[in-house]
Amino acid sequence: MTPSTRKTDLLWWAMLAATALSWWIGEARGGAAPAWAIFTVFGLAYAKGLAIALEFMELRGAPAVWRRFVLGWLMVVVPVIVALHVAMR
Repeated sequence: MTPSTRKTDLLWWAMLAATALSWWIGEARGGAAPAWAIFTVFGLAYAKGLAIALEFMELRGAPAVWRRFVLGWLMVVVPVIVALHVAMR
């Protein structure tokens, strides 16, 4: 196994664990999630989005304009969704 394959596999397992943790938090709270649960779940979603963009979409080595566009989009969308979710509680 090459080092890059091992890194990708470890990242995939970490993202799988983050997904399981997000699911567990959501199920354990029964829909009435406290603020820490909301921020944890969306923080994990943000981290997963970064991992997908930089590693799986290979934007780490892409031109800066593409990397900034995708990461900027992620930095706008996640806080907007969090704000809307908190405002609708």
